[in-house]
Amino acid sequence: MSKVIVVTSGKGGVGKTTTSAAFSTGLALSGHKTVVVDFDIGLRNLDLIMGCERRVVYDFVNVVNREASLTQALIKDKRVEELFILPASQTRNKDALTQEGVVRVISELKERFDFVVCDSPAGIEHGAMMAMYLADEALIVTNPEVSSVRDSDRIIGMLSSKTRRAEQEQAPVKEHLLITRYSPSRVNRGDMLSAQDIQEILAIPLIGVTPESPAVLQASNAGIPVVLDGNCDAGQAYLDIVARFLGENRPMRFLSDSKKSLLSRLFGG
Repeated sequence: MSKVIVVTSGKGGVGKTTTSAAFSTGLALSGHKTVVVDFDIGLRNLDLIMGCERRVVYDFVNVVNREASLTQALIKDKRVEELFILPASQTRNKDALTQEGVVRVISELKERFDFVVCDSPAGIEHGAMMAMYLADEALIVTNPEVSSVRDSDRIIGMLSSKTRRAEQEQAPVKEHLLITRYSPSRVNRGDMLSAQDIQEILAIPLIGVTPESPAVLQASNAGIPVVLDGNCDAGQAYLDIVARFLGENRPMRFLSDSKKSLLSRLFGG
């Protein structure tokens, strides 16, 4: 049965689009036919991170307005067989998405794909509400800082009250907490909230932690989802997150500092 997953947060700049790209790529690598949809109308960054910006001809708004078919707008990823991208428009505003049109397009995508991943814009404005409306599950992305966690708490409230599942009194959207840019050393110094602190505040299950890593920026600039770099810590973290989402039991990594070598300890490295 096809599932709609929204990647959301209250605050901007926490890594939603990086997560959407990595998570959808990981699902496709696991053999699931997956499409990732960019709901950030007017900005459109997902295609850059996925490395397909030059291949965009038609976009999500064209399909919503029946100006193009899904087949015309969908972009097949060149690296991962089961992965497709539906880009946003750069020339429209977020009000171009109508609820009727979004429901129609997402319903059609559910007929074609195992997973429909919705990359939400930040906040609680129109585009974000459209992205979460049809969600079956949600990845709530937060940084380990108070403002980001507070805004994520607001999003959790919206997921429980403003989705179609809430309107129709169905089972609630299944929520997963994903903490990005985590630094155990800064947590130990008191500069960051700990994962345990964040879980206690938000009270939703933790699906994974991605560490602060220069590999994320490097991958984004190269147009390559970081999950495709299995040698870097961030790529490994996203592979763990996908595996947990699919039901595999994996230990939680990147929550503590890696042990220093004897020489490092002796010489203060």
